[in-house]
Amino acid sequence: MKKALTIVLACAAAAALVSFNAYGAGGPKTEPRPKAKTIKELVERYDSSKCAECHEDVHDQWAGSLHAKSILGTPRTAPTILTAIDKGLKLFPYSGVKEDSDITVESLRMCMKCHLPQLDEATDDVAREIVATIRNWQQAYRDSDHDKAEKLEATIASLNISCKVCHNKVAIIHKYADGYPQPDTVYGSKEGDHEDAVYTKMAEAPALGESIFCGQCHGQGPNFELDHPSQCATLYGSYLFAYTAHGGSESCQDCHMRKSELGHNIQAYRDETMIKMAVDVKVEERSLFWRKNKEDGVLPIGVVDVEIHNKAGHGIPDG
Repeated sequence: MKKALTIVLACAAAAALVSFNAYGAGGPKTEPRPKAKTIKELVERYDSSKCAECHEDVHDQWAGSLHAKSILGTPRTAPTILTAIDKGLKLFPYSGVKEDSDITVESLRMCMKCHLPQLDEATDDVAREIVATIRNWQQAYRDSDHDKAEKLEATIASLNISCKVCHNKVAIIHKYADGYPQPDTVYGSKEGDHEDAVYTKMAEAPALGESIFCGQCHGQGPNFELDHPSQCATLYGSYLFAYTAHGGSESCQDCHMRKSELGHNIQAYRDETMIKMAVDVKVEERSLFWRKNKEDGVLPIGVVDVEIHNKAGHGIPDG
């Protein structure tokens, strides 16, 4: 045990050294861009449609994922955000939010830190516009105004985890060692020039292919850096402490992108391919007969035993 522990510690030290002597993919911290003042401005800043000109297959894969509609969801997420406001923020005595007009970017970060990380580049007016759009969308459905509802739903869906979020904004994790994402660079697995008017360079992001990259949002539980930590995603914590701690070696990307052959159409428990990879299910059925009362006579009862074995690298379900 002592020898094994020494090897583990040596590997950890080597990993730290690799991180310190990093790729240098990033650079110095840059001045923040002017704040987006409307949903339209924020969407245009992170619009990924141009990426499809060269990466059509990957873009099509992404478009089928929940990352492409991270605010709208299934569409369960958008209404849940309103619940967090109405049953959370407005009832908390020190949140500063009593009406929708009080909502700020900071007060929404309990949801948007993961569902829309680029919101930190917008004004508080944008945060309020998002909430108003979701409310109007719900009202349009209640009014059976389907044309209006579809238009508003498209606006909500345009707020998402786009290519530019993962391959630029949050591409580099250890910024002191690896540098900060540069505004002219797309981060991936290659280095060189990039044919784009804005993103003119390509660079390698050290952790983009590792589970820690996904862990930025699919995390370990409460976001303790926020004024009001919220418990939502716990996958990465489960992955670290229940899977890798017992010898598991596959990454999030191994299962959700490569082995599943879904690529950037990253799916979870709703996808049949992922279900088959994640669990083994054993079902046994049997019937019993019993006498309920004299009037009904002998009645059959069906008994179903279901045994589910978790093969995933994390707890199921999450959130």
